[in-house]
Amino acid sequence: MSRNDTLFARAQNVIPGGVNSPVRAFRAVGGTPRFVARAQGPYFWDADDKRHTDYIGSWGPMILGHGHPQVVEAVTKAALEGFSFGAPTEREIELAEEILKLVPSIEQVRLTSSGTEAGMSAIRLARGFTGRNKLIKFEGCYHGHADALLVKAGSGLATFGFPTSAGVPADVAKDTIVLEYNNIAQLEEAFALHGKELACVMVEPIAGNMNFVRASVPFMTRMRELCTQHGALLAFDEVMTGFRVALGGAQSIYARLIPGFKPDMTVMGKVIGGGMPLAAFGSTREVMAQLAPLGPVYQAGTLSGNPVATACGLATLKLIQQPGFYEQLAVRTRQLVDGLQREARAAGIDFTVDSEGGMFGFFFADHLPQHYQAVLATNKERFNRFFHGMLDAGHYFAPALYEAGFVSAAHTAEVIDGTIEASRGVFARLD
Repeated sequence: MSRNDTLFARAQNVIPGGVNSPVRAFRAVGGTPRFVARAQGPYFWDADDKRHTDYIGSWGPMILGHGHPQVVEAVTKAALEGFSFGAPTEREIELAEEILKLVPSIEQVRLTSSGTEAGMSAIRLARGFTGRNKLIKFEGCYHGHADALLVKAGSGLATFGFPTSAGVPADVAKDTIVLEYNNIAQLEEAFALHGKELACVMVEPIAGNMNFVRASVPFMTRMRELCTQHGALLAFDEVMTGFRVALGGAQSIYARLIPGFKPDMTVMGKVIGGGMPLAAFGSTREVMAQLAPLGPVYQAGTLSGNPVATACGLATLKLIQQPGFYEQLAVRTRQLVDGLQREARAAGIDFTVDSEGGMFGFFFADHLPQHYQAVLATNKERFNRFFHGMLDAGHYFAPALYEAGFVSAAHTAEVIDGTIEASRGVFARLD
């Protein structure tokens, strides 16, 4: 018996479903999760010591690959100095300064330990700043498991087919308005009906929790106009896209396409922690002044700004600013998706792809979906067979068709060529 099977059976006795985050359970694709023993560069090794090319990278943070020596050195040094203090450190300031330097829309930032915590706090701050209660989110976008956001959420919930989560009172969710992604008419109607009551619109500019679906420029332009017109804050959830799709995040891409564009608030995670538990939310000084200890909006965290996590994040942010880093990362990511599409077409399989920076998505469909319901209509059965075929060949993609994928700087042209070559045989067996 595989040691992965043994560990999974053991885990299910003591952990609900045998995992500490639902999508890891392989329920969407079937089979046994791979328990990771170690990782280095573009690879990880499972409990059976089988090597896998890693295309999830801890769901985004490992942009440099696993075990980058300069990051390991920074983390080791910080760990020797102390794991946690519950008091401020200079490194928190340095990390905040680095984030502000790279993301011009943010004037101040508050560090947290998770993306869920940052997203929840950003919404509370938006409500406190505006004095309003209602918010807009979009079907298929996932902003963490805070009660008010588990309303037709994507990601793990979509994997299990639940439109909402049990345990969320109706009164908590009643102020959350859920719209179709990329639907301008619905957006305009919602503002016409509720504009004076809306505290914020929270959106993934490139949704990574219904695979990879980017907001259209007209949709984003109209969203910015309506928020400004009605006094609602536009909150960008860049937990996945921040420092992943570009050095300035997805907002820097839209700023190039839409003159004067910027969000009012930004939520970040993943890359800014380099793989450690670290996230953040930020806005203008005026908005952030409402946050305790300056203002009446309370938010706190014992491990916020953890000294080991900030060391990891700071080292990562320094390294990704090297000249040509993102250009090379985008080339490698495009090499992967273009290669997969080429092999699929050769096998007569409907398959479409998209990517930005080091983030990518693919669908078993003849065109790119623009919203969640279109994602649901893609060929799930073919995706599952593709996933297991590639897994057997030693290439690990997300174990659910609702999740984006990630390439790191450690994925060389040769590594990616190996994945493309393996896909040839897998695609040939799908039809």
